[in-house]
Parts: sequence; C-alpha cells; structure tokens
Amino acid sequence: MDTMTLWHLTGGQFAALAFAALLVGFSKTAVSGANTVSLAIFAAVLPARASTGILLPILIAGDVLAVLTYRRHAHWPTLWRLFPAVAAGVVLGTLFLVWADDEVVRTSIGAILLMMAAVTVWRRRTADKEQEPDAVTTRAGRIKARSYGILGGFTTMVANAGGPVMSLYLLSAGFRKLGFLGTSAFFFLIVNVSKVPFSVGLGLIDGPSLLLDAALVLFVVPGALLGKWAVNRINQRLFEQLVIAATVVGGVQLLL
Repeated sequence: MDTMTLWHLTGGQFAALAFAALLVGFSKTAVSGANTVSLAIFAAVLPARASTGILLPILIAGDVLAVLTYRRHAHWPTLWRLFPAVAAGVVLGTLFLVWADDEVVRTSIGAILLMMAAVTVWRRRTADKEQEPDAVTTRAGRIKARSYGILGGFTTMVANAGGPVMSLYLLSAGFRKLGFLGTSAFFFLIVNVSKVPFSVGLGLIDGPSLLLDAALVLFVVPGALLGKWAVNRINQRLFEQLVIAATVVGGVQLLL
C-alpha cells in the first residue's frame, strides 16, 4: 500500500493526525458528522486512498466508546431496516474504489454530502411537525431508509464519509439527541467492522497502517470524554444545527 509509516511523519503531521483522531472521539459521542473534518485531515497528510484504511480502525475505536456510552438509547427497528440497503451500498462502493481515482472519489462524496444537507434543511423548514422514529414503518419511511442506506453504505466504503449521510437521515426521521447518538453508535460499529475485510482486500489496511493506528487511537479516548461532557450542554436545536454545519463543511472540504 502506498502509505506513510509512523517513522516517515514529521512532528507537525503526527500532531495533525492526533487532532483528527481526537475529533473522531468527539464526533462519536457528541456531534456526529464532525469527523468529516478528520477525513479531510487524514487525506491531506496521507495518500488519499491509503488514508481511508488508516482511519477505519480509529473510527471503530470511537464506535466502541459511543456504544458503551449510549447503548441504552438505540432504536433497533430503524437499524434492521437500514442494514440491507447499507450492505448494497458497501458493495457498490467497493466496486467504485476498484476504478475511481482520488479526485473522482472526493468530488463525488462532497457533492452527495452537500446535496443531502440541502435536502435536510429544506425538509426541516417545510415539515409541519417532526416524525417519530417509528415512521420507518410507513411506505415513504421505508423508501427513505433504503435511499439513505445505499448512500450511507456507498459513502462510508469509499471515503469513511457515511456519518453525515446517516446523521441527516436520523435527523429527518425525527430522532432526539440521545436516540440519535445511540442508534448511530450501533449502526457505525456494525458497518465499520463489516468494512474491514473489504479494506484488507483492497490493500487499504496492512501492518504499517495498523502500527500508525496503534499510536493514534490513544487520542480517541479523550475526544470521546470531551464529547460526552459537551453533549449534555448542547440543546436539541443547536445539536441539529451543528450536525448540518459539520456536514456542509465536510462536503466543501472534499470538493476543494
């Protein structure tokens, strides 16, 4: 794999990656979608394709911490409806990675994130009232879950950028803060673990990448603790605004 080992990084580069790892922990326990900034940092410091494989174990570490924190708040009917569509999206994303170069990947994901953010803002402003999470049992809810699921699986496979897509889905489904965090925690732990064989097969995870992960994963824990402290001080409206803002920032970064 065309990557950089721990010994090839300068002090500034390692500090940037450490900050990105800390931000992963924060995003998993506070503002989901904010780790698109981490994605951009990793892609800037490391080769873009290789960065996705190095970032994946760090994301899984953050997912484990999020599950331990919010495990009682997951909405499993929503998760079971999402998984088949997400699996299809992961397969499509794997096929896409076989032929797409870095520029095509970044442009495609950035455009998708900005489009989904715009749709979510429009829906939130025009809706008469928020839906309950069990709205996924309706026909419209099932279609929306499948659409977001395929997009989420695709974007998480090609660029670890599924967080914003699923964040927008959970917001549009009317999830409150704790239900949002608990459901997304289990969702991404299961999805990210399932991506490991695909990433290994594509050569995105190997010995040197795991060694770098071992050094960086230590920074995920303080980030998660900071997120747990912050989430209790963020009201629902600000929480939703931060999620959407993080999505837009991530989309713009990928396009640029």
